Amino acid sequence: MNDQKSISRYPVPQFADQPEDIQAMLSGAEKQFGFVPNVLSALSHRPAELRAFLTYNDAVMNKESNLSAADKEMLIVAFSSLNGCMYCVMSHGASLRLASENPQLADQVAANYREADITPRQKAMIAFGIKVTTNSAAIGEEDFEILEGHGFSREDIWDITAVTAFYNLSNRMMSLLAVRPDDEFYMMGR
Repeated sequence: MNDQKSISRYPVPQFADQPEDIQAMLSGAEKQFGFVPNVLSALSHRPAELRAFLTYNDAVMNKESNLSAADKEMLIVAFSSLNGCMYCVMSHGASLRLASENPQLADQVAANYREADITPRQKAMIAFGIKVTTNSAAIGEEDFEILEGHGFSREDIWDITAVTAFYNLSNRMMSLLAVRPDDEFYMMGR
C-alpha cells in the first residue's frame, strides 16, 4: 500500500482499519493490477462512496455496448484533459494505450483530439462528450442527428453521456482530493 500522505489531501485509512469488503476489494485490485490504484485508496476515506463509485463504474464501463473499451477510454482522456484532471488523464491514458494497442494515442487525444489519429466517428463522440462536459443544457436534437450520422444509436448516445457524466464526477473528486497518479501508469502500454 502507498504512503497515505502522498495519495490524497484527505486521510487514507490503514488497510487493517478498512471494512472487510473494502479490504477484499483493495486486495483484489492489488492482485489484478500488481498495485492498489491511488483512486481506490483515496476514495476509501468514505467506504460507502467508494462502493457506489465502483458499482457505477462497472455499470458504465463493463456493460455490453457498441462503444469499444478504447472508445470509452479516449472519451475519458479527452474531457479529463479539458478538466485538468491529471489523475484521470494518466490512469485512463494507460488504459487507452492498452485497449488500443497504440502507445501514442493517449498523448494525442489528451493534447488535441481533433488532431489525433482517430476516426471521424470517434471525433464526433468526443465532441459530444465535451459538450456534455461544458454545456449539457445546450444538447439538442441536432446533436443526436450528428451522432446518428456516424452510426451511433440512441442507446450508444446514452452510453457516451453516462461515461462522460460519471467520469466528470471522478475528475472533480480527483482534483478535490489531489490524488497523485500511480507511477505504474506512466509505463503501461508503452
